[in-house]
Amino acid sequence: MATVLMIVTSVSAMPTGDPTGLWLEEFVVPYQVLTEAGHEVVVASPEGGTTPVDPRSAKAEQHHDWTDAVERLRDTVPLAGVRAEDFAAVFIPGGHGPMFDLPGNPEVGRLLADFHRQGKPIAAVCHGPAAFVGVLRADGKPLVEGYTLTAFSDIEEKLGGLDDRVPFLLSHRLKELGADVENSVPWLSHVKHDRQLITGQNPASSWHAAELLLKALDEA
Repeated sequence: MATVLMIVTSVSAMPTGDPTGLWLEEFVVPYQVLTEAGHEVVVASPEGGTTPVDPRSAKAEQHHDWTDAVERLRDTVPLAGVRAEDFAAVFIPGGHGPMFDLPGNPEVGRLLADFHRQGKPIAAVCHGPAAFVGVLRADGKPLVEGYTLTAFSDIEEKLGGLDDRVPFLLSHRLKELGADVENSVPWLSHVKHDRQLITGQNPASSWHAAELLLKALDEA
């Protein structure tokens, strides 16, 4: 069985003061898919320690058995010192928190560039692909250039009423970096798998993206 790195946010509030953080479903569902298949999961964040959960997503925990996964968010490993060599793949869940501390983060950039160079799967869902912003491949080009992927759509951001509070519209920025961004109907599951990159559009895509990662691990 493989060891998979999950990278989560350390941000609990937007610059406006609005509470934010990790979108819980986007972490728990992939975590359960991976662990129930027998894989080990290590959870890391920029600052380590407890990961903030977006309060809008926390209510879902009341209706599911998410205790074990939630416990893992109380003691995350700091990204500094984490090595891609120690993992078979990486998964990055979303929430609006990642929009503020993952783009341009040097530790994130180092890790994702190494995962790509080593030919390992890189999966992300919803706002998780914000981690791709600022990452350069070994050829010096943006990580996403020439890849077909999906991410939280600009329409979904506007429908959610937070388009004026995020630092950039994620799908638009990924297109600027050379990605072919294919989004589908708002709020419905939609995933893309292009070579090493596995991406899901929104929270509803979490399970499907995790299943694609499982398949990639099986085929490795």
